[in-house]
Amino acid sequence: MNKKDIANIRKQFKLDNDLLKIHDIFNVYIMKESSEIYHQESQPFEMLDQDQQELFMNNFKKVLTGTIDEKLFELKFLSGIENSSQLILHQGLLSSETDAWKEQMLQIVEKMLDEKQYEMDIVVTFIRGEYLKPMKRGNDDAEESKRDSVYSHSFILCSLNKTQDPKKELVFDYVEKEFKYNVVVDPVINLKAPVGGFLFPCFTENAADVNRILYATGKANEPDPHFIEEVLNAEETLTAKDDKIVFEEIVRDAVGHQINTSTLASMYEEINRVVEENEEEEPPKLDYRDVEQVLKTSGLEDVDTEKVETAFKNVVDDKGYELKARNIVPKFTSKSIKINTKIANVAVSPQDLRFVKQIQIDGRRYLMIEVEEDTIVDGFTMIPEVFK
Repeated sequence: MNKKDIANIRKQFKLDNDLLKIHDIFNVYIMKESSEIYHQESQPFEMLDQDQQELFMNNFKKVLTGTIDEKLFELKFLSGIENSSQLILHQGLLSSETDAWKEQMLQIVEKMLDEKQYEMDIVVTFIRGEYLKPMKRGNDDAEESKRDSVYSHSFILCSLNKTQDPKKELVFDYVEKEFKYNVVVDPVINLKAPVGGFLFPCFTENAADVNRILYATGKANEPDPHFIEEVLNAEETLTAKDDKIVFEEIVRDAVGHQINTSTLASMYEEINRVVEENEEEEPPKLDYRDVEQVLKTSGLEDVDTEKVETAFKNVVDDKGYELKARNIVPKFTSKSIKINTKIANVAVSPQDLRFVKQIQIDGRRYLMIEVEEDTIVDGFTMIPEVFK
């Protein structure tokens, strides 16, 4: 799934949306001390009052919010797994009986509890539903907007939410006219910040892919290996952060540890060009030949195929490894590059990196930033100085 596919289903989670139908909601409460199911509750989603529906709708959108390969990961199911989650979820997707669907979701919960100790009570929420995607956009100006034909997508979404202790508060009793300590013992379920979840199946444009699942983690670049491998039975994945580290190691192995800012800026510009040109298609990947071309285009002359191929083998032990281009270039229009020194810290965007240089005069190193305007420090305009 690309970000457009994810955004399309995420925006469906709102009240009074005739393109979305949530059939059932199933909540399972897990105790941290025993790692056992303390309570379970299932009901038609439409039976919830409107305030509850809105809370859950926002929660489901949160699960599907985040950058791909940082908080959201499209995973491929492992093959040859006994009692695989792929089969369980697929059966749940096709099940017409609510009780049967609940039993299948409880099998997923049992996998979550196997050899896992949670640090807090956890509420696992499952929904199954269907959203419709019009093949042709209706005419909003017409008196009656008709959807002649639609794509129908059935799905299961899971959300994991932690509980927290209620706030201790002092309240004023209007009737008794006295201050009282508000004693609340019921735990609060934090639906605003899910700690994980998944969407099954994945959707690419208008096609469902039951061989893949969209996994969501609570913290960026921190997927849960136990959840991925033991619960979802899916292949391991590298985060965007991991991909960038691998790329940096490959470049250092191929050309050395020293590089000037102009070359680095050209490298990021070239990779960003590849990303932008393929934005609407399959996310572009770079193999060792592509990395060699990027390095040469950036002005590095002492680079050849053998050096880059060897670097791939040294770093990832696989010359056929492919890097996702969008993961290895810093966010291009924001100040995503940090330059840290003992004197000062500077943040610049990749497109402005070429205006920053390290120079050496009389044996001393200086960080020089080319600027077009006067520099203001504490309200004072700096006087330009000439190096002697």
